[in-house]
Amino acid sequence: MLAQQEPFPAVVVDRRWNLLRANQGAVRLVEFLVGPLTPGAAINLADALAAPDVLRPYLSNWADVVRYFVHGVTADAAADGSAETAGLLQRLLDYPDVRSVMLSAPSPVTDGPVLPMEFQKGTITLRLFTTIATLGTPRDITLQELRIESFFPMDEETRRVFHDWTVSSRKT
Repeated sequence: MLAQQEPFPAVVVDRRWNLLRANQGAVRLVEFLVGPLTPGAAINLADALAAPDVLRPYLSNWADVVRYFVHGVTADAAADGSAETAGLLQRLLDYPDVRSVMLSAPSPVTDGPVLPMEFQKGTITLRLFTTIATLGTPRDITLQELRIESFFPMDEETRRVFHDWTVSSRKT
């Protein structure tokens, strides 16, 4: 699934948003925004989104994205009742501005099944929407814990940037 999503980003995370795998599109996006990743470093995408110094500075619609995301983690915490998920929720709410965003009125754009995300760095704007798939089977509870998040371009400019990144990485 990750390979089929190329050149656009896709990641596999566990139920607490710990990154398990990422395709090259996801690596290129993150490295474009925040610089090279440390090999083998543990990455929690929830923290990367909510923290003031990772992805937030590049997300033009951060308030909408974090509100949508924290609502999902709130539902997860209620559903699984685990201390780990409750701890994740508390950690997210403790980041600066997250609680105030949660009290503000939601944008109608984030009311649907897909989440628009707009990244801005320098003169480059990347407009993506994201979907999350969960795999479930009564025979494998571990599989139900996995989520596959796929990002899709919302415009031709974004599509072109990801294709150009792929072409330039093949040349190196």
